[in-house]
Amino acid sequence: MKRSLVGISVFLALFTTALVSQNRASVLGTVTDPAGAIVANAALELKLTSTGAVFTAASSANGQYTFASLPAGAFELTASVPGFNKYVAQFNLSNGQRLRHDIRLEVGSTSDSVTVTESGEIRVNGGPSNTAGVSAGGGKGKGPAFPAAPAQAPVSALRAHGGQQVAAYDRFGGYYTGFPDSPGVRIRPARGNEEYGHWLENEFTTPANDPLSTFAVDVDTASYSNARRFLTEGQLPPYESVRIEEMINYFTYDYPLPERGKPVSLTTHVIQSPWNPGRLLMQVGLRTLPLAAEDLPPSNLTFLVDVSGSMSPPDRLPLVKQALQMLARQLRSQDRVAMVVYAGTSGLVLPPTPGDRTDIILQAIEHLEAGGSTNGASGIKQAYQVARQSFQSKGNNRVILATDGDFNVGVTGDDELVRLIEDERKSEIFLSVFGVGRGNLKDSKMEKLADHGNGTYAYLDSLSEARKVFVQQMGATLVTVAKDVKLQIEFNPARVREYRLIGYENRILRPEDFNDDSKDAGDLGAGHQVTAFYEIVPAGGTSSGGGIDPLRYEKASAPAPAVRTNELGWVKLRYKAPQGETSELMQWPVSAQVADFHSAPRDVRFAAAVAEYGLLLRHSKFAGNASYDHALETASNALGSDLNGNRTEFLDLVRKAARLSGSHLR
Repeated sequence: MKRSLVGISVFLALFTTALVSQNRASVLGTVTDPAGAIVANAALELKLTSTGAVFTAASSANGQYTFASLPAGAFELTASVPGFNKYVAQFNLSNGQRLRHDIRLEVGSTSDSVTVTESGEIRVNGGPSNTAGVSAGGGKGKGPAFPAAPAQAPVSALRAHGGQQVAAYDRFGGYYTGFPDSPGVRIRPARGNEEYGHWLENEFTTPANDPLSTFAVDVDTASYSNARRFLTEGQLPPYESVRIEEMINYFTYDYPLPERGKPVSLTTHVIQSPWNPGRLLMQVGLRTLPLAAEDLPPSNLTFLVDVSGSMSPPDRLPLVKQALQMLARQLRSQDRVAMVVYAGTSGLVLPPTPGDRTDIILQAIEHLEAGGSTNGASGIKQAYQVARQSFQSKGNNRVILATDGDFNVGVTGDDELVRLIEDERKSEIFLSVFGVGRGNLKDSKMEKLADHGNGTYAYLDSLSEARKVFVQQMGATLVTVAKDVKLQIEFNPARVREYRLIGYENRILRPEDFNDDSKDAGDLGAGHQVTAFYEIVPAGGTSSGGGIDPLRYEKASAPAPAVRTNELGWVKLRYKAPQGETSELMQWPVSAQVADFHSAPRDVRFAAAVAEYGLLLRHSKFAGNASYDHALETASNALGSDLNGNRTEFLDLVRKAARLSGSHLR
């Protein structure tokens, strides 16, 4: 009898458990970015609003998540991923309901939030948004309206490699640096809380669909020196920190000087691709006229120095002080320099002072000490105000910001800071940003500030880099000779089947932006050089894959006139004078003549080796047959005179990257 009662009790317990389980609800879905790429390891939190009970989960390697065994009630779901706005959704669950809720993140900062209600209304930071609604009631929904251009969409997962998809993030904000199936690759998040932008690589496109490629020039070099810092410390750089154009543009090339009356020259070469047989590389090179120190216009400089507590380590404020002292020793009597510092608040520590009062300037720099929180916006406003007081109508007016980029008091969001900089730049005062430090580097924030401040962004990983920027290249660093510089290339469909721009993902412009003088673009300093590479599938070559079906309403292409069949494309460049508001146009044809790679000019081959190195560090799906061994061989045979030793140092970095990635060099 007792055994029967026990059996009945067990049966009732199991039946009750099964009944309760059957009545439990669940939520599942996939986390993606605006481009539709999966987001792995997104931190998810589901809160039952009636009791405050919290359930947590993380998206898997394929972006999927599940919350099971949930009670009925009203819930709030949040998703947090570095580089994206915090996602918040609100919905009700009934007993036994299985809700499908896919999450599509929006580019921004986790300090901003996008809330999706059950009715489909979207609220940004609590206020209504004009974006399209998202259904949370089990339907697919249309989702928010995101930018469609893949070149400007953020990336959230590394490419498939060996059949495995690897997440780009860990849930604490780090970034993975390799693939688990590659021998010797170190799979670990980047140190600390560093932040980088998220951009999909430019894809191949056809001249029939997109005959024009338009982008703003970029003379920043921060990505190269930042990668050098990682490699020197025995770690591959986070792949999203790699901006290939900044790696190529770190070096100087012997391009022709501009013609009289023009601020910039342009040269092009078309060569066989060294890493993708059957394809071509088209190089576009720009060069501005360098200025001797005695010919530089008078400078009105305002040093804006972050002296918050995070700047205390030796590789931050102490390095900044040495760098600014180097620059101070180059100044002349006609120059003026002031200094504003900021921590919790900002303050003027050096009023506008003649550049030849070196002792006063050096002493003011030497007395800087770190401590407190970081109200960068307050410092930016005061620095521009001081710069306006000493404005040089025919000189160089510039704010020089030195920081690790960690703004945590006052205006801190990237979008708000960009709007602040855009308002301030109307005064014709340029902003250059110099990043320092490790573990807390806000790379994406500093790049945005420099780009929107009509200035440049460099990363100082050492005193030698500071010397390169502030002494050897002082003219390019301080004096703008052409602003809002844009390039537009029209490709000849008779010669080009497909093309793609290597790098410049966050500088892509719409074709109509080229002739729009209100559209901000890149700026060139005295002696600056800019290099861009296009990878090209020639007409008659094998497609890169992933082609689209013929368009129903596409017009048949007219045959190209015979006189133009010798042109691969047509290059146009627009620029403004430093104080001008109307752009000038320059244009050139690109010859379709293809040179063997090994007979190409030395500088072209070296730049191609740097591009190959960048493709490998970025784990590019377009790397083809690229290898560190080949990049090393190519660069070794194209060193040239290498007066400053930068190219020789590059060879060492290639060796380090090869060793850390498990590659074997001959």
